[in-house]
Amino acid sequence: MRVLFVHQNFPGQYRHVAPALAARPGTEVVALGIGPAPALPGVRHVRYAVAGRSHPGIHPLAADFETATLRAEAAARAALALKAEGFVPDVICGHSGWGETLFLKDVWPQARLLTFAEFFYSAFGADTGFDPEFPSREGHAFRTRARNAGQLVAFEASDRLVSPTAWQASRIPAAFRDRLAVIHDGIDTDLLRPDPKARITLGRDRLSLGPGDEVVTFVNRNLEPYRGYHSFMRALPEILRRRPKARAVIVGGSDTSYGARPPAGRTWREIFLDEVKAELDLSRVHFVGKIPYRDYVNLLQVSAAHVYLTYPFVLSWSMLEAMALGACIVGSATPPVEEVIRQGENGLLVDFFSPAQIAEAVVGVLADPGAVAPLRAAARQTALAYDLKRVCLPAHLRLIEVVAAGAGA
Repeated sequence: MRVLFVHQNFPGQYRHVAPALAARPGTEVVALGIGPAPALPGVRHVRYAVAGRSHPGIHPLAADFETATLRAEAAARAALALKAEGFVPDVICGHSGWGETLFLKDVWPQARLLTFAEFFYSAFGADTGFDPEFPSREGHAFRTRARNAGQLVAFEASDRLVSPTAWQASRIPAAFRDRLAVIHDGIDTDLLRPDPKARITLGRDRLSLGPGDEVVTFVNRNLEPYRGYHSFMRALPEILRRRPKARAVIVGGSDTSYGARPPAGRTWREIFLDEVKAELDLSRVHFVGKIPYRDYVNLLQVSAAHVYLTYPFVLSWSMLEAMALGACIVGSATPPVEEVIRQGENGLLVDFFSPAQIAEAVVGVLADPGAVAPLRAAARQTALAYDLKRVCLPAHLRLIEVVAAGAGA
């Protein structure tokens, strides 16, 4: 079997699937991407460059599709070069979000296309318009619909689609759901497991924290409203006031991953810290930026309460990883979280917009750690359903085999 993976930031979601396939006798694996990629055993990585730029006079509502088309054309030209070498894939696995897969079935009409459908945008019922503090601008609904054009073309060309969670799958248009599978990317629950001896050291004063300390954790790739940073910061003064020994450890960068950018010259991190810092004992608030993965694991192992908040959007790996590590989750009662967290069984659910409710839940966890021990154990058990090696990776490999066999649509 020959398999082509396509992802502008390869390996992305294919970090484990691609080398697992390459390890199979007789399987050839090639990957297309824009940037450099880590070496993966048995995987040939081919980079492509996007030629040309968006035309300055293009209609704003068509700009996203033009950008996707430019990327699609570049990926297709790289595919034509592979074809000229004699490479003909049985299966193409590609992410639909950036347009790269649009023309690949025209390069190899007989290849089967398995598309990763991460998130389909809509003007209502998901992230857009969810937060009244950041209302949609006039015409945003038009732009939201238009930005899906590339995905719709990609879906139509696909033999099968795969989404990581049931809620994300539910956002895909009904016309394509009969070819849609739900398989999470997977987390390594052998690596990610509770450790009662874990410790984390912070700052220049080498503050050492371990299980039993009142450590409140909050983790984002970047600290921004989409992931509830503003709600968490507004809850923090009450948490620290009521729990004098508590410390907040906040992981994440100061850029913007999703949604609108902050006013020029500012960061969301600064804006919402400035809003509450007069009420905070800043010696107990630790912004650690982006940290090595081993430190991140240790931090979640010592967490007394882990706060995870999100708009109705893509579910972060970090919440499932925290659960695998036995953290007590205080999560937002939003659909991506509610798919995994059951109130009072394997975590606690709070109103995304209520700092008072967030603070109350965290304070309760810190005040009675014994009472939430069953939640921690149940969180770990829930996370095992997302295990990479035993559940998710085998399911992905089976799906690729099915698609390769022609049982796609």
